[in-house]
Amino acid sequence: MDAKMINPFIEAILYIMPQLGFQNITKGKLLVKDQFMESKGVTVLVGLTDAMRGNVAYNMTEDTAKKIASTMMMGMPVAEMDEMAQSAISELTNMVTGNAATNFEKYGIKVDISPPTLVVGSDFKAKVSSNKFIVVEMIVDSLLIELNIGLL
Repeated sequence: MDAKMINPFIEAILYIMPQLGFQNITKGKLLVKDQFMESKGVTVLVGLTDAMRGNVAYNMTEDTAKKIASTMMMGMPVAEMDEMAQSAISELTNMVTGNAATNFEKYGIKVDISPPTLVVGSDFKAKVSSNKFIVVEMIVDSLLIELNIGLL
């Protein structure tokens, strides 16, 4: 996978997060991993189809997910990953991935996305790619969101 193919995702995070009330967004580490991602607590998987095939797994701790959901809901306290918090996190990944798909089209690459699949729990691994995949750490107001990007 060409490393420059991660730029549409980074651009999407930088564009979407400030609209939701987040102010300080920076790129952290960039890593390459083999096949499987270990969940940090909340993982959302979104598939990519058409000219760009693969998937992206957004991975974060449950505490991070609750803080993000709270900010998205105008500061409403989020004590647990209930249905409302799960919906907020799923919608966040849908907006980011949809924006990344739009960014890919600027490069002449048509991308469709699947509905997000959210999994809560830290004792599992998800297969992101048949080979290697790229991990981009995004720091959003001191909260770590790990993007695991496996594209063909």
